[in-house]
Amino acid sequence: MVHDKALVAGKLRRWEKYLNDYRLPAWEEIPNIGLYMEQVTALLKQYLDYLPPELKEEQFITAATINNYVRRGLMPEPVKKKYYRVHIAYLVMICSLKQCLSIATLHTMIPMGLSEEEVRETYSAYVRRHQISAQYFVELVRLVAAGILDHEVVTEIAAQNTSELIITSAVVSGFGRLLAEKLLLLDNLTLENGGSIEIE
Repeated sequence: MVHDKALVAGKLRRWEKYLNDYRLPAWEEIPNIGLYMEQVTALLKQYLDYLPPELKEEQFITAATINNYVRRGLMPEPVKKKYYRVHIAYLVMICSLKQCLSIATLHTMIPMGLSEEEVRETYSAYVRRHQISAQYFVELVRLVAAGILDHEVVTEIAAQNTSELIITSAVVSGFGRLLAEKLLLLDNLTLENGGSIEIE
């Protein structure tokens, strides 16, 4: 693979600025007037606008996928074909997490049967953690891409070229997914009922 260093550095800086400014909508900002499917898909594309333009051609939010989430019990059913704040909050969490977790794992992570107040608390905590994680990710990229961005502080993790940055990003992403899934599997387990901490 051959990458232009100046082009990659410019893209990284632009994405960093975008992520620094990006926010998921607060609970109060989500409409609660009852939206139809077409309105919901348009709203979600607006809320989750951090995909690169090259990947936006792939329809990652469609009526069929939303219907599938309802059918699989990942979110509540619409009320007379209308989606309210609770539905949209579920969809924001599901659509942003499905980039890195399987649908089966999401079922464990985002519980069903919550009251509206519990959904509000869960969603608001998710939005806060999403923003903190985005800032951490920006710092991690600055560290890993220090050589490409010509930063003065260069550590062992710093990639020497774009290929190394891609590999590091993919490996870190994989480890992150494994950690999240391993921790989710510990739900309702203790050392007494099946959890283990084997250390060699």
